[in-house]
Amino acid sequence: MFIPFFLKLRQAKVPVTLREFLSLLEGMEEGIADYDVEAFYYLARTTLIKDERFIDRFDQVFADYFRGVEAISGNADGEAVEPTAIPDEWLRKLAERHLTEEERREIEALGGFDKLMETLRERLAEQKGRHQGGSKWIGTAGTSPFGAYGYNPEGVRIGQETSRYRRAVKVWDRRDFRNLDDGVELGTRNIKVALKRLRRWVREGAAEELDLSGTIRSTAEHGYLDVQTRPERRNAVKLLMFFDVGGSMDDHIRVVEELFSAARAEFRHMEYFYFHNCIYEGVWKDNRRRRVDITATTDLIRTFGPDYRVVFVGDASMSPYEITQPGGSVEHWNKEAGETWLARMTGHFRKCIWINPVPENYWGHTTSISIIRRLMTDRMYPLTLGGLEKATRELSR
Repeated sequence: MFIPFFLKLRQAKVPVTLREFLSLLEGMEEGIADYDVEAFYYLARTTLIKDERFIDRFDQVFADYFRGVEAISGNADGEAVEPTAIPDEWLRKLAERHLTEEERREIEALGGFDKLMETLRERLAEQKGRHQGGSKWIGTAGTSPFGAYGYNPEGVRIGQETSRYRRAVKVWDRRDFRNLDDGVELGTRNIKVALKRLRRWVREGAAEELDLSGTIRSTAEHGYLDVQTRPERRNAVKLLMFFDVGGSMDDHIRVVEELFSAARAEFRHMEYFYFHNCIYEGVWKDNRRRRVDITATTDLIRTFGPDYRVVFVGDASMSPYEITQPGGSVEHWNKEAGETWLARMTGHFRKCIWINPVPENYWGHTTSISIIRRLMTDRMYPLTLGGLEKATRELSR
């Protein structure tokens, strides 16, 4: 079982050698780390890693390969038992709280964003240990507003990889989003046709193409072939697009990538940025560096003129606090409410719209969509061909 582990270390560019691997096996034969995962970890790290620069990479490979292995030293009689690998996700699934629809309706929220944050501060100060299955403390598989793998109408998600009910007001975990693919071709043809409505052609720059009618007219006037040229027609529309990524937008990646790809192909003057759920004080170009390479929203307003057409693409599905409250962002503490930043953007740019991949007949069932739609003065359109035609017609006015 250790050979694949050794090969994974090599794949991760950890410089381990066969001699070091044999030393690890010798240590195992001597019983240094029998039935103890922690002891095996230190034995493996000591024998295989000779340069501290590779410890972090070793830890990542070790955690991925040996995920779910439990350390068992013996039974109640003191007799050694065979070690058993129990996948971590199995244990987690056993602990998850699954409630019926009636049981969920009986669970009440704390009563507002400020109350939720105040209670969380109190719990952090009071709680001394791990809890599971309760309704008060920070823990797992319960109905408390704080923790993971349980249920509460409004809560703070802590220590859970993915969303289950999409009810969290805040998420205190590191989440990684992937960039949209601008090379997607399948399904983009019709979107390109719809986007052509937004084109505004002008002639600019140096003379680059034959002016046939001008050449005929000039030749007739002068009596000899007088070739005339003119500047090439170019698409003069300037487009600024903002894409919501992560969370509930994972359900719409394919169609949003098609829109992204089509827009990149159709518009020469196009800039794009990413955001999560709502516009705040910063946006980013690369989701892999979204915590360190952020563009201030105020810089965007100063850099791009009011003549840019602005398109927000997102499902607008979030906690209403993320739009209306300072500190309401699900991932960080924003000093100003999302609606404040959205008002600044729509106030600076003359032409702004919001494209929503959620089917239009569902919009009325989500409070946050109604709020965003009101802030955009009803300039929200579904991500359909008909919706895109209406959207481009609005931007072309």
